[in-house]
Amino acid sequence: MKTLPLKILIVDDHSLIRRGLRDVLSEEFKGVVIGEASNHDEAISLFYAEQWDVVLLDINMPGLSGLETLIKMNRANPDVAVLILSAVSESEYALQALKAGAAGFINKRNASEELVVAIKKVLSGDTFMNSGLLGQLTMVLRTGGVAPHESLSSREFQTLRLIASGRSVKEIASDLELSEKTVATYLARIKSKTSLSNHVEMTRYAFEHKLI
Repeated sequence: MKTLPLKILIVDDHSLIRRGLRDVLSEEFKGVVIGEASNHDEAISLFYAEQWDVVLLDINMPGLSGLETLIKMNRANPDVAVLILSAVSESEYALQALKAGAAGFINKRNASEELVVAIKKVLSGDTFMNSGLLGQLTMVLRTGGVAPHESLSSREFQTLRLIASGRSVKEIASDLELSEKTVATYLARIKSKTSLSNHVEMTRYAFEHKLI
């Protein structure tokens, strides 16, 4: 495990959540250097500006979500351990986030109990999942009960979530730094893999599966 001082970036749009995490980290890791960001743009700017050991990343943020932020961070520096913070069932995002390079998941409701253990685990090169999430994923794999969106690539999943958030093809292309033709290709693949035929069905599906 890395020697102190650690450098940890907290990304969450709620100041109270950031403060609580910061207090736990400061008490456990003496001399820890903590950065804070409240949205995607701030997070990416700080991520590029410093060399972080761990990022604590909220999966649900206004604008571009934590999943989009995770993909950019992992592309820029896959050696940084990114722990996903979630206030909902982690299993809705687990496979997609793991595909995108997440080092583990922490449920916000259990953050005070799981945070320190999770950080120590990912700094040792392991993945952190609590027993509840591990059990859910094991059951899914055993039964083959994988939801249609789990078959999507990370980019296709991003596109589905952005469509469900009301973004146009042009806006998605700008958000993800892609061409509109590429986004249209992703939409065609989404329709083929999920049998969702239009934006309305995609939006309904995303809400039903708590993807946004």
